[in-house]
Amino acid sequence: MLKEKVKQQIDKLNDEQLKQVESFITAIQVQSEQSQTSKRYWETATKEEWLKSFHEWTQQFPKTEVILPDEAYDRESIYGDRGRD
Repeated sequence: MLKEKVKQQIDKLNDEQLKQVESFITAIQVQSEQSQTSKRYWETATKEEWLKSFHEWTQQFPKTEVILPDEAYDRESIYGDRGRD
């Protein structure tokens, strides 16, 4: 219904006014395209795409294998004498 009303109004415009409408429509289209392309990857990626990208990203870091002795995980090794009164 709104489209028909707008079409009727457009039919009444002269050439100069139509050029202004055309420029306005072009500006709206450009703005719409820019807003679509400015979305962040995580907003548009599927779960599988995101996981694949995350995995690829993690592969860029050096692979280090630090093996700690079991004692390193003891409470005493982590906290020492803290908390003891």
